[in-house]
Amino acid sequence: MAMVWGQGELFAKASEDEIQTTEFYLSNFKSMQLFMSDFEKYQKELAQVAIDGEAARRIDQEDLHADKTANAVILIEKQKWVYGQYRIYSSMIRRAHSQILDDEVKQAIDIRFLQGHSRKLTILFMKQGVAHSTVDRRIKEGIITMANSLKLMGFFELEPIRK
Repeated sequence: MAMVWGQGELFAKASEDEIQTTEFYLSNFKSMQLFMSDFEKYQKELAQVAIDGEAARRIDQEDLHADKTANAVILIEKQKWVYGQYRIYSSMIRRAHSQILDDEVKQAIDIRFLQGHSRKLTILFMKQGVAHSTVDRRIKEGIITMANSLKLMGFFELEPIRK
């Protein structure tokens, strides 16, 4: 059974907003990975800091007499929720990256976003003699390709954070 996205189109084509959302998540991919790694290593310590520290007291700046223990539980649950969302998003981003057919486009996206390097370093890591504009074009093509794949996966229906 074929999925139809609109007006007889067999293949999903991401909108400009979905392409921008894809670029947003790609730009934050390395930060998501760092948070997940840190959370996995230090989950117990983060929970203890939430209970012992002042972070729980600051959940609601309006309430001067906040229940610190209840707020610590809320903070810990929020961290767990963010971790779970990041895992889902990261997995879908990696799957979309794996579906890029052009190896040079795939490499540009990998260096720039998955490894988290700057535009300048991405250009330096690409094949010698490749123009800046070519690398930029490959990155743009990769973002569009990934946005189309993410649309097929239902990523934009899941994505509540940026809306």
